[in-house]
Amino acid sequence: MSIFEFSQAELQQIVTIARQAGDAIMAVYAQTDLQVEVKQDDSPVTAADIASHNVIVNGLARNFSDIAIMSEEDANIDWATRKNWQTYWLIDPLDGTKEFIKRNGEFTVNIALIHQGKAIAGVVYAPVLDKCYYGILGEGAWLAHQGQVENLDISQRIIQSIPVVVGSRSHISPDVAEYLDTVGEHQMLSVGSSLKFCMVAEGQADVYPRLGLTSEWDTAAAQAVLEAAGGLVMEYPALTPLQYNQKENILNPYFIAASAAWFERK
Repeated sequence: MSIFEFSQAELQQIVTIARQAGDAIMAVYAQTDLQVEVKQDDSPVTAADIASHNVIVNGLARNFSDIAIMSEEDANIDWATRKNWQTYWLIDPLDGTKEFIKRNGEFTVNIALIHQGKAIAGVVYAPVLDKCYYGILGEGAWLAHQGQVENLDISQRIIQSIPVVVGSRSHISPDVAEYLDTVGEHQMLSVGSSLKFCMVAEGQADVYPRLGLTSEWDTAAAQAVLEAAGGLVMEYPALTPLQYNQKENILNPYFIAASAAWFERK
């Protein structure tokens, strides 16, 4: 499969699946007694994570039965098997579980298509915000919100004298603080989940520096959207493209997500 073999019609199928997963999440979100369990890596998991996982996996299996699937909620796949995958789905059924538990609405459904190490298509759906971001590399990126669809294109973005930096609500690391010292004067916005990438793709922020641990399913869908909108996600400090399924460990290196203009600035 090449980038050009995944069509916008197929992408809309993924949008539909993501929205269905969002409905499953919202059914749990509406409950007054939210049960939270802790996984072996000390991260929280709820019935919403599992419900969303089931909706996505079943939907992908029905529509794309020939493509392998890796989910945060079913990630125990041997490297010996996974390293041979040329194309697969990488999903985070509920990105921002901590935000979900806080009930602040800043959580997303993330579905990405990975081909030869690149996130070539992705959908990020925030059900509380009614925002669905989606894109295909080489085709474009879009935001569907309140019945309207907006094209996302930051390829010509110009960095302002006081840049806007977006960061995590739950994870501000000392390394990020050090990086921001090199940026100089800036405006800082905080938001949960993969919405940080999407704010850059929308042009609401100039840069998202993530100098802390993330897993590959945390970033893939939103990276596809941002890069389809004309942005870049680069490992830091190497400034090489962030890739997937290149090693047994599924943790990402540090990275910077931004418009191309950010990396060209003096």
